[in-house]
Amino acid sequence: MTGAEQQGLFPDGGAEEGVAVVNERTIVRTQDGHRVVYVAGVVLGHYSIGDRMAEAHVMVSLVDQGWADQVAVARAFGCTTRTVRRHQRRFEDGGLVALGRPGGYPKGRPRVERSRSRLVSKLKAEGVATREIARRVGVSEKAIRKQLERLGWRPRHAEQVALPLEEPAPAADPNLSAHAGAPAETIRSEQVPAADPNLSASIPEPDSDAPLVVSFDTDPADRKTDRLLACLGLLEDAAPLFRDGEHVPHAGVLLAMPALVHSGVLTVAREVYGSIAPAFYGLRTTVVALLLLALLRIKRPEALKEHSPPDLGRVLGLDRAPEVKTLRRKLARLAAFGRATEFGHRLAQRRAQTHRDAMGFLYVDGHVRVYNGQRSLPKTHVARMRICMPATTDYWVNDAQGDPLFVITAEANAGLLKMLPSVLDNVRTLVGDRRVTIAFDRGGWSPQLFLSLIADGFDILTYRKGRCRRVPRRCFGEQSATIDGRESTYTLADQEVRLLHGKLRLRQVTRLADDKKHQTAIITSRRDLSAVEVAYRMFERWRQENFFKYLREEYALDALVDYDTQPADATREVPNPVWNKVDIKLREARALAAGLSAACGMEAITNDERKRRTMRGFKIANARITAPLYAALRRCARLEAKRSRIPRRVPVAEVVPDGVVIKLATERKHLSNVLKTVAYQAESSLVRGLAPHYRRVVDEGRTLVQTALAAPADIKLTDSQIQITLAPLSSPHRSQAVAALCRTLNQQDVCFPGTRLRLHYAVAGVP
Repeated sequence: MTGAEQQGLFPDGGAEEGVAVVNERTIVRTQDGHRVVYVAGVVLGHYSIGDRMAEAHVMVSLVDQGWADQVAVARAFGCTTRTVRRHQRRFEDGGLVALGRPGGYPKGRPRVERSRSRLVSKLKAEGVATREIARRVGVSEKAIRKQLERLGWRPRHAEQVALPLEEPAPAADPNLSAHAGAPAETIRSEQVPAADPNLSASIPEPDSDAPLVVSFDTDPADRKTDRLLACLGLLEDAAPLFRDGEHVPHAGVLLAMPALVHSGVLTVAREVYGSIAPAFYGLRTTVVALLLLALLRIKRPEALKEHSPPDLGRVLGLDRAPEVKTLRRKLARLAAFGRATEFGHRLAQRRAQTHRDAMGFLYVDGHVRVYNGQRSLPKTHVARMRICMPATTDYWVNDAQGDPLFVITAEANAGLLKMLPSVLDNVRTLVGDRRVTIAFDRGGWSPQLFLSLIADGFDILTYRKGRCRRVPRRCFGEQSATIDGRESTYTLADQEVRLLHGKLRLRQVTRLADDKKHQTAIITSRRDLSAVEVAYRMFERWRQENFFKYLREEYALDALVDYDTQPADATREVPNPVWNKVDIKLREARALAAGLSAACGMEAITNDERKRRTMRGFKIANARITAPLYAALRRCARLEAKRSRIPRRVPVAEVVPDGVVIKLATERKHLSNVLKTVAYQAESSLVRGLAPHYRRVVDEGRTLVQTALAAPADIKLTDSQIQITLAPLSSPHRSQAVAALCRTLNQQDVCFPGTRLRLHYAVAGVP
């Protein structure tokens, strides 16, 4: 086939006359007074050019159905994005009819006085600035700009200057810091600027599958070019650009970066969310910022007001860190995907594969988040406050090291007994066919449930609930063992027990307290463990309680991320308040009848038979007691009959006001919990790395790590490294311990996400 014939098969892709291209799959063709909108070759809409209602409906359909974004639609139809948003709001409020706007000036809108129009035109002709005109007239600058446009004044646009792009070098050294490389997915250009050896790299690690990120800025403190590209929709994420600096505030938080990289949170986020649209603060930057802010104990976005954005930006490789509204918008954008549960599940899968040694024992417990707002939420008992309050219950699963694995939010504060099967279904998907021991408290006690769990391949470890026969003192003996590097000594008794009339045989290990009186019975299906290890693993459940307390205080676990609500199950049954009111009256009537009966009985015992020999005479003499007693008994009978006709439980929609059943929105809160989980895991990793070098790591390990993360540090760039030198800590032995941790982190040879620069750590003054 000749070249001319090939050209006929593949014609020039330029736009035809009368055709407007919305994006790669959507076009608008105008011909003979009509307009047709095609999506992937299929007609989406066909209308006359003068039919504004049909045109508005097509614009709304393109955006709402996901065929194009607001910017592309506005560009193709020759309007502004504000017009597209206005059409969407009208269609949502009133449907297709609301898109048909009547002619003439909008009713109820005041007309601008002609005298003001003449004044604005006169001032503009004299060369007065728009801001000064707004000040003189007494309105906003935006209102003056709109009025000038209506009067025919058009802003003068300078010619767009082409970016000084150069061809990339044919062969670049992958170890050198650079701003250029292969064509990036995030920049719609086939050329990139030349590399600047004084700036950090913008090329991902060789073993990373992240899309290449490039930067057109040469000054890390001024990222105006990248911000412009993001505004134009040409940049999905800003490349990290670092610069040398001394005593950079909070730079010690970069100690956690190796643990965060190894957790795979960025890889999983990219797989789950893909991208959050063109932005300067893209997906990678947003996730890294949220994690580092959590480690710095900046517990909620509002707390960013107390910190310098340029200082925090230097830690992220940016000129400024995202501020309150920006960070909230990013969280809302991620929550709109509705994939927080999938995000947490994939991270848990990754951790279960990389920490298989910690999956043998898993601890399950519920945490109650108290709610003090105005919404009507289900109430539950808050154990730490010893009161019943509106709240939301989350069920956490922690591994044998005490680190969180995943979290599930219960519907209407369902108890552990009800939630345990669904929690263990998630555990089974994580660990596969491996037999796992599940430890929980008395809230999950149910011999029938134990039978099904053991049949499903789980072992149980829990406290015995209810009354049981005390173990004789002669059965106890002192036992010791070294488990996980710690010496444990208990006074224990080991025996077999039968439940469900002998259908279920389990092992009971009973601990005798130091006072030689209190006994704690532990039930388990594990017979291969020593009694000491059974007691040790059961009492390690308190690590999960400490975890809840630590996250409440240090990570604001109970704080609300947003105030949104969503519909809840309206068919869920709850106790009938009418039945409860009648039951309260019945108890009061029974108490009154019991008191009168006791008084009547006392009179019968002290009755003088010489005066009142018959019961009839006794009743007549004590009519002041017997008459109210008969009335109280009749009242009890009436209330019992009334209560029997009232259902004890009713759908919750019949109880709440207006029948509207809601719950707090879970998506944004769940996403926040997942990121706090990753931050806590990174902190735990640093504590374990510190353990061989710090004797008091059990008591002060997390405090020392927290101090090191918040410490200032010097940042120095080389061709292949970001050298971070922390300021000395409060004492030499603490500085030496952190320096030993730095040497361990240096051996991991980790790059900062989005660059090829290796992170290298040290402590000033420590060789």
